[in-house]
Amino acid sequence: MREQQLNRKGIAMNITLSLAPLVSLVAGILILAVPRLLNFIVAIYLIVIGLIGIFGGNLRL
Repeated sequence: MREQQLNRKGIAMNITLSLAPLVSLVAGILILAVPRLLNFIVAIYLIVIGLIGIFGGNLRL
């Protein structure tokens, strides 16, 4: 039934959001906005990217 609805309405789209590029974007914006926090932001960024690497981005919250 769901397939019939999709076929009548058109093509279904899947939108996925990767976590690493989002973290990079936020970190970059924060560094531009508050340069004094550079060391703190870089440390958090490295920790988050490390956790993403260890868990493969499949972290269930």
